[in-house]
Amino acid sequence: MSRARRAQRAARLPSTDLEQLRQRVRALAENRPAIYRMTDALGRVIYVGKAKRLRTRLLTYFRAEYPDDKAARILYAASNITWDYVPSEFAAYLGELRQIRLYRPHFNYRGNVTRRSVLIKISAEPAPRVYAGATVAKSDAWCYGPFHSLGRTLEAVRTLNDLLGLRDCTQEMPAAFTGQGDLFGQPRQAGCMRYELGSCTGPCAGFVAELEYRRRVDTARAFLEGRTIQPMDRVVRSMQEAAAEARFELAARWRERFEQLEWLLAATSRARSARDLLTFVYRDPGEFGDDRVYLVRQGVVRASFPYPSTPIELEAFRGVVAEEAARPQPPSGPLPLESLDEILLLMSWFRAHPEALRRTSAYADWAGEQVPA
Repeated sequence: MSRARRAQRAARLPSTDLEQLRQRVRALAENRPAIYRMTDALGRVIYVGKAKRLRTRLLTYFRAEYPDDKAARILYAASNITWDYVPSEFAAYLGELRQIRLYRPHFNYRGNVTRRSVLIKISAEPAPRVYAGATVAKSDAWCYGPFHSLGRTLEAVRTLNDLLGLRDCTQEMPAAFTGQGDLFGQPRQAGCMRYELGSCTGPCAGFVAELEYRRRVDTARAFLEGRTIQPMDRVVRSMQEAAAEARFELAARWRERFEQLEWLLAATSRARSARDLLTFVYRDPGEFGDDRVYLVRQGVVRASFPYPSTPIELEAFRGVVAEEAARPQPPSGPLPLESLDEILLLMSWFRAHPEALRRTSAYADWAGEQVPA
């Protein structure tokens, strides 16, 4: 950034009297879990945050250096700070996520570079792509994972694309299919060498029919969902043929592809199982004895209530649990895009807090006379 630009940013005045706002925080904010919102002069939410100790967290904003620190840039754009106390740190995490989804604040979406677990995505394009990454784009239609190794995931996806002849070019590369020859005013030429090498069907140049390409994408989806091992069948057959012909180097390369697909098949299975295991009733202790109980189904919080402490509350809660347990189990296929952030949040929470799993119980445990511990 140029010196003139830095001076311009440094000279910017805050939107409100920061000292007055600081005194308000000192006087009113308590050191307890909370979700807080920064709002601008028009009352629009520009940032949502969470805190295990609200007063301590908010006061750090006033010590940040403008314009280098993001916290100071948020504070300078804000005119007010509001907050809601919540029972626990888990409630703060969950509430922050849901308020970000509700308000879509500028600084949460534009200012954060959040790294998620690695995901495999299939795009909703005329010639869909199967690719790996840490974020979900608007063009993505199906999502699988999460996976922990970016390198292994990229290698496995590359092998899957090569075997099925799926493109791995950018979204900007136009696609055309057989039968659309009138779109070409000159001889067709693929955009990369993969078509010449036999690892892509060439949808960028009309070398494949649309139905055939879609069939190959469907095979990729079925493999990622554990409904077929067809790509591995081809690898095994080719590996055996190479070995029979004493072409051992080629057989070794096919063996590497087999191991990559074997890893991917196991990794997708573990990811589905991890999501299915996040189905339980979770008792979350509050900081001030205000425990809450959450109904979790496949990593999504379906409902939450104060922990039942009277016979009437217990009976009512058992009815809610029974109703949720009676619902059909959602299909264990791709991750639901509308709930993806929440699923990843719960996976991360219980991975980081394994002791919290001791406060979970199966839906069926609430059917008896005894209250689960």
